[in-house]
Amino acid sequence: MNTEEFLLPRSRTANERLHALIPGGAHTYAKGDDQYPENLAPVISHGRGAHVWDIDGNRYIEYGSGLRSVSLGHAHPRVIEAVRRELDRGSNFVRPSIVEAEAAERFLATVPTAEMVKFAKNGSDATTAAVRLARAATGRPRVALCGDHPFFSVDDWFIGTTPMSAGVPAATTELTVAFPYGDLAATEQLLTRYEDDIACLILEPASHTEPPPGYLAGLRELADRHGCVLIFDEMITGFRWSEAGAQSLYGVVPDLSTFGKALGNGFAVSALAGRRELMERGGLRHSHDRVFLLSTTHGAETHSLVAAMAVQTTYVEEGITAQLHALGERLAAGVREAAASAGVGDHVVVRGRASNLVFATLDEDRQPSQQYRTLFLRQLLAGGVLAPSFVVSSALDDADIDRTVDVVAQACAVYRKALDAADPIPWLAGRPVKPVFRRLA
Repeated sequence: MNTEEFLLPRSRTANERLHALIPGGAHTYAKGDDQYPENLAPVISHGRGAHVWDIDGNRYIEYGSGLRSVSLGHAHPRVIEAVRRELDRGSNFVRPSIVEAEAAERFLATVPTAEMVKFAKNGSDATTAAVRLARAATGRPRVALCGDHPFFSVDDWFIGTTPMSAGVPAATTELTVAFPYGDLAATEQLLTRYEDDIACLILEPASHTEPPPGYLAGLRELADRHGCVLIFDEMITGFRWSEAGAQSLYGVVPDLSTFGKALGNGFAVSALAGRRELMERGGLRHSHDRVFLLSTTHGAETHSLVAAMAVQTTYVEEGITAQLHALGERLAAGVREAAASAGVGDHVVVRGRASNLVFATLDEDRQPSQQYRTLFLRQLLAGGVLAPSFVVSSALDDADIDRTVDVVAQACAVYRKALDAADPIPWLAGRPVKPVFRRLA
């Protein structure tokens, strides 16, 4: 489809409606229409498998489904069947459901490096609970987070460190410090500088690059030596790296870890897991001051918990993680070949683990460019590919990947024209997309 002919009139009207009712026009900033070319932000009607349809009737091959949460594809039969069966039995009671015990047993069997687990609805609550627990257990106020990772929580201890810090007291932000990924010496210097003050080290154990040899084990040793809690944020790495998390893949056991996203295949469920000695501080069988760990009205809704159990069963029985890697490797190879053939191999760059691919759009000087990202996204959308990233789901098939590569090849041809002109603006048809974290709207 020619991009000049690709219009989304119903989506455009719906976006105006969304902005009139919802701050930002979406319930997650990463889903905002500012993340897409002007007037080309499709509003979704429904999805099945690896495809979604917008309210204008267009079908797309979708990547990064549900911000990486829908890793099995939309409306996955095993998950939906489990949820439908449980809905007829009620979803929330005045006392724990037996499903809570079953879900905890299933999770701890899947992630055997943890000894206890508590479920919640979103990742922010789980990571903040981990931080609170670390502070309580150590008696220390300061949080050390990995500054190379983009997001940990909506709560003040993290959001205060971003450009969107409005509303967060400076005194709160001062209690958060950062360390660089992969640099044990710099982390040790930080721990020494704030000796007896840092409650925890929190990081994604891996991201777009593999951890350097010995790095995670080195962090484990540093945390032990300095008496702080090691927390792995496995919201993304959980399931995509291994169903037991990156901690299993790399053989390093954190004190606490948090899971979400792929855990529910789109249903709202997250988990805080870890060592019994720490986790029990949020329970009733200890002699310490009580920790208000996680207490959520909807945290143990039965349909979400059975969804999580179905996801775990599917991952283990069907080898989903291996499928994600195979699909991602095929996609990455195809995109790189298409970019190289168009002469933009140094400008459209695929990065990350095969199960968690992202792409960079670089300008004439090979610097990240929102303008070139806008150009690239416009071409993808017009070709029926909805791809804020290239994060795959297991519902994709070879035909989807081949079609995506064809569309990427067409987009790269336009990209080359813009590079030759040293000006992408004629191909934008509006304002460029914007970073999520920025001070002004």
